Amino acid sequence: MEEELDCGIRVAFKIFGGKWKLCIIDAIYRGIVRPVEIYKSIPNATLRVIEMQLAELLFFGVVERCVDEDVYPKKSEYKLTPLGESILPLLNQIDNWGSIHSEFVKERQNELQDSE
Repeated sequence: MEEELDCGIRVAFKIFGGKWKLCIIDAIYRGIVRPVEIYKSIPNATLRVIEMQLAELLFFGVVERCVDEDVYPKKSEYKLTPLGESILPLLNQIDNWGSIHSEFVKERQNELQDSE
């Protein structure tokens, strides 16, 4: 089935729509560049999912992998490409929005959990 990619929102979600992708981009931006360290920095995520979403970000050119061949075992790190860096202003706005509305969301989340 062919995807409709003429809509900017759909294109953005194609690349950034994974549950942890924005968190991964943020972690790399903050200097957390090793896959295991990225995994440790994101509570509730599994290493397998982090690796899968890193692979998707790599495929779409949002991040690039740098491998240090001089050490054994090989050491891989990720860094943002210019395309990846272009999401940072939006990521900052999303973070600000989340901070402003976090108490409301926490209250609703607690209500939801209490009703279960």
